[in-house]
Amino acid sequence: MVEPILTKISEAMKNGDAGQTQILTKTAISLGISPCVIIQQILEPTMEQIGERFRRDEVFIPDVLLSSRAMHASLYVLKPLLSKSATSGKGKVVLGTVAGDLHDIGKNMVGMLLEGGGYEVVDIGIDVPVSEFVAAVIKHKPDILGISAALTTTMGKIFEVISELKEQNLRNDLLVIVGGAPISQAFAQKVGADGYCANGGKVVDLLDSLHHIHRNHKNSWHR
Repeated sequence: MVEPILTKISEAMKNGDAGQTQILTKTAISLGISPCVIIQQILEPTMEQIGERFRRDEVFIPDVLLSSRAMHASLYVLKPLLSKSATSGKGKVVLGTVAGDLHDIGKNMVGMLLEGGGYEVVDIGIDVPVSEFVAAVIKHKPDILGISAALTTTMGKIFEVISELKEQNLRNDLLVIVGGAPISQAFAQKVGADGYCANGGKVVDLLDSLHHIHRNHKNSWHR
């Protein structure tokens, strides 16, 4: 049955068992379960649950690190499959986590889901200064910039990145999406982002919608 194998992947992650998580992921794929389903329905919500347990002092940093390692073991199996299934031509996305923030789990999942959804993804990493976000936009000329912040203390960096992009006249033809645990729709609007997604599993739908509107706007502008 499909459901039990997904539950077993989640349990293996919670137990920090990377080997078992990887084996179960391969089994799920062999049963015909899509990589996107595994990421959206199991990996992402399981890590959210572990993060919440950590905030309640029910688990500790070593437990979280083991679970994260198990999740990456699953992603190691899934990433090549997502890349194979991707179609080209939707657009290029640059992703990064702001300076002072070392969180990459959510960003990595979003990147793989976007690749699976047909986008070209350039991941510039974690702890990225404002100047490096700007340099990446100049170098890669993306259609979309994704900025992540997982801490309340680093949220302000998103505003700094967007402000600098405006200052250097790089904002007009660039869509900016934001995400991370403390980010909200209200915050996204306040800093001038084009989109926000609370659930990484919906990021492809969000970008498809934003990109379609943006392209139509540009076409009508040039007519």
